[in-house]
Amino acid sequence: MTYLPISQTVKSLLAALAFALLSSVALANEGGELIAPSGANVDDQQSLQRGAKYFVNYCMSCHNLKYMRYSRLAADLDLSEQQVMDALNPGGNKFGETMTVAMAPADAALWFGKAPPDLSLTTRYREGGADWVYSYLKSFYVDPKRPSGWNNLVFPSASMPHVLWELQGTQAAVYDTVSAKNAEGELLQTQKFSHFELIKPGKLDAKAYDQVARDIATFLEYVGEPAVFQRKDVGWKVILFLAFFTFITWLLKKEYWSDVH
Repeated sequence: MTYLPISQTVKSLLAALAFALLSSVALANEGGELIAPSGANVDDQQSLQRGAKYFVNYCMSCHNLKYMRYSRLAADLDLSEQQVMDALNPGGNKFGETMTVAMAPADAALWFGKAPPDLSLTTRYREGGADWVYSYLKSFYVDPKRPSGWNNLVFPSASMPHVLWELQGTQAAVYDTVSAKNAEGELLQTQKFSHFELIKPGKLDAKAYDQVARDIATFLEYVGEPAVFQRKDVGWKVILFLAFFTFITWLLKKEYWSDVH
């Protein structure tokens, strides 16, 4: 068996570390630095209720929530069956059915190029979770080069148009020119995102629209794990049981060892 010299081993480790750091920087440059904290809080019932309303009104014409039932939604969000059926069920589904759209997948693929994805678990598989959704909803900008006329900094070249543009307004992405040398010493100029510039105001100001994006992100965070309320309720009971069981075990151990000494 041959061994690498210590110096060569260290160099290999440093090279691997540098590669990992460069990879993380590359990912950040692709939009990672644009992910902002959403402040989503699933314990905020009013935010959940508003998020459900916004999702149904603006998102559910295309996107399913195939793992969420209207009856479960009513129970968790403290809504009556009548409230859910009147305000959150535009498709006329039954109370016990899942939140699916009437649009056939084949029609969606024909109209949009591919069927819009189900969003039940979007906060579970997207890195950043609710923060990703919140940032995504705030990062649409006008792009005439795209078929829909919109683009997104968090999810570049997304097929989805900006369905909330009436609320947020329209904005343009402003870039700065950055000069840097490459490995060969050549001076290259690249474009780096600077900020958004409002073109046309929407119905809401920036603070109010931030709340809309936060509410939708909060709602999808709940949909990704609807058992969160039951988990929290059971959690403290389990902790009390384990504490009591630990005390009983300690008493039992003390009784067993009482005759040893």
